[in-house]
Amino acid sequence: MLTRGALRAHLLDVRLAGAVATSREVSLRSYRLFAARDPRVLIGIDPEREWGQRELLALMARRCGVSADPRDTTGQDVIDPDRTLAALDAFAARLAAVAERRAPVLLGTGHPHRLLGFYVALAEALSAAGCAVLTPAQGRSVDITTRFGLRTYRLGYVRGVALVREPGAGRAGGEPGAHTHSPLPVRTALAAAAEGGGPLPELVIGDHGWACGAGQLGFEAIGPADTDDPALFVGEAEGSVSVAVPLDDAVRPEYYRPLTRYVLNRACLSR
Repeated sequence: MLTRGALRAHLLDVRLAGAVATSREVSLRSYRLFAARDPRVLIGIDPEREWGQRELLALMARRCGVSADPRDTTGQDVIDPDRTLAALDAFAARLAAVAERRAPVLLGTGHPHRLLGFYVALAEALSAAGCAVLTPAQGRSVDITTRFGLRTYRLGYVRGVALVREPGAGRAGGEPGAHTHSPLPVRTALAAAAEGGGPLPELVIGDHGWACGAGQLGFEAIGPADTDDPALFVGEAEGSVSVAVPLDDAVRPEYYRPLTRYVLNRACLSR
């Protein structure tokens, strides 16, 4: 069994927490854009109140452990590993609650190159516990505005985890899916589930727009977020996101395996 101390050491060793790869400049730029309500950074959240840059910085300092000093403008950002551990405990508690009810769940990721394995393990554990792992809108088209213009993607599932692919992608040996922050895929999936008469998920597990888009629609949502993703933490502060776990969301896929073991053990879902 992975101890809390061993996981804390792992978080720091592989830079899931501590000094992370995300730069301070990138994080501060995201806070400025969020304060201006740029949809690229809101990623599905419609804040209930105005969030200025200083308020966002103070929130991210409380939730993630980044420096609260606005004069710190360069270098690498920092995540407090103890805040990550506390959020992982809360994340595991939500998994345990949904597993106890054997309730339906929906999992999706905008980071398939990094986080797909993490979500697949959760999907398999929840399915084994009796939860229906939903896969609505399989193959449906989703038009997403990107920096290259409007692109059409297709919604797909890998072992119960939703992602989007560009048409023609997903061949053997190819990339698992596309990186996206958009809330449109989860809106498409949830709309298809509702149109089909359900069931609807009692918990949505995902990052970026998957968590924010679902939470904004009133579904319980949990997921990880980096220091340049303030939307999940604003959603958590306002109550539309149940748990936001501060961590670097773009390290090597195998580095997330100890987190998987830890949360599944805490949720009593280990096999």
